[in-house]
Amino acid sequence: MSKNEHKAVVLRKEQLTPHMIRVVVGGEGLRGFATEGLTDQYVKLVFPHEGVEYPQPFSVQNVRENMPREVWPRLRTYTVRAWDPDTLELTLDFVYHGDEGLAGPWAAHAQPGDVLHLLGPGGGYAPDPGAAWHLLAGDESALPAIAAALEALPDEAVAQVFVEVEGPVEEQKLPRQVTWLYRGERPAGQELVAAVRALEFPEGEVHAFVHGEAGFVKELRRHLRVERGVPMERLSISGYWRLGVDDEGWRAVKRDWNQAVEAEESAALS
Repeated sequence: MSKNEHKAVVLRKEQLTPHMIRVVVGGEGLRGFATEGLTDQYVKLVFPHEGVEYPQPFSVQNVRENMPREVWPRLRTYTVRAWDPDTLELTLDFVYHGDEGLAGPWAAHAQPGDVLHLLGPGGGYAPDPGAAWHLLAGDESALPAIAAALEALPDEAVAQVFVEVEGPVEEQKLPRQVTWLYRGERPAGQELVAAVRALEFPEGEVHAFVHGEAGFVKELRRHLRVERGVPMERLSISGYWRLGVDDEGWRAVKRDWNQAVEAEESAALS
């Protein structure tokens, strides 16, 4: 097993809202797990195919080296909601919309003692304490990272926070004031884009975090970079997921998609 592979055991879970499930995993298999003080740390959860006999002890690296691609475990990327190195407890929040998909149904049916393999962590964002103010905007998929960022901000920091969810029952208690936006039956991100566009920016340099469905992320990236003039180095922005595409499909095209977005943006800025 490579050093970034870890074996965890489900300790407990909690239904935070009708569509958000929190699962806490732990155990000695996380002894080597270490974050770097970032609030957008992520792990790749490993889901083996049912009915396939894998070499033991299980290792993604070993499987990839010795088994055909069609039986390689499927990976799903999730934000680290919290990590406690003293208790070796890792908290993950899952958006759940019924039995479609892979990770959400796993979380819904997880029981204490279940084994979860994971890769990581990786990441690249934490709120800059020197920023004049912070903009945090995202949908449910970005909510764990937004919550972690808010917990890391000093009390005196200025933050404008927008989170789009399905409806009022999906709100969570967070340590700062949040503008909750309700999607209802409207397309993902529509309310979020409108709210950020309407925002009167405070004075000074912003540090922005914008993540969620790729379509609205593209719109907000163009708005922030081209219309608001936010430098790329002051912006953490990415499509966590894309409507109508599963995680493998999105990873397969994400680099090309990002390059196309950057090319459009460069043309608009030139």
